[in-house]
Amino acid sequence: MSDIPVIDLSKAPGERAAWDQPAWKVYLWAVCELIFVTNAWQISSGLRIRVLRAFGAEIGNGVIFRPRTRVKFPWKLHIGNRSWIGEGVWFHNQDHIYIGHDVVISQETFLTTGSHAHRRDMALITRPIYIGAGAWITSRCVILGGARIGQGALVRPLSLIEGTDVPGGQVWGGNPAVHVADRFTGVA
Repeated sequence: MSDIPVIDLSKAPGERAAWDQPAWKVYLWAVCELIFVTNAWQISSGLRIRVLRAFGAEIGNGVIFRPRTRVKFPWKLHIGNRSWIGEGVWFHNQDHIYIGHDVVISQETFLTTGSHAHRRDMALITRPIYIGAGAWITSRCVILGGARIGQGALVRPLSLIEGTDVPGGQVWGGNPAVHVADRFTGVA
């Protein structure tokens, strides 16, 4: 017999801990997300944004929101003017995600604000994500709760930002991501 404990998941706190809205609204959003947001058809970005706003998302003017995106809770999504959200981006936002103006989040990037108390009872733990104006999160990155990405920063493809601060104007890359260069001066 091993001395390593196993957490009884039947006793773990429920998944609804982050809902903070009535069940009918969460379920209605799931249907609307499937039809209007996650849908791969090249329907209007403006229509996607109107549906997201109808459920409480704060989305600025001139935002481009490509198909196949996912948004867990639109009422916890805040996007500034003229930002671009690439195809297949997934906002698993059990806490708030704040995106500044003129930000690019490229294809297949996954942003998640939730994790679990893995040493205790697997209870949900959430922390917001902040992405500064002019930042570029390139394709297939993973951004974890607690991350703060500074103004004009760039995160290279396939990078993992583990709830750390990425200073403005820097290029970060890798898993876990580290500083690799300065974005606008080219100095490493």
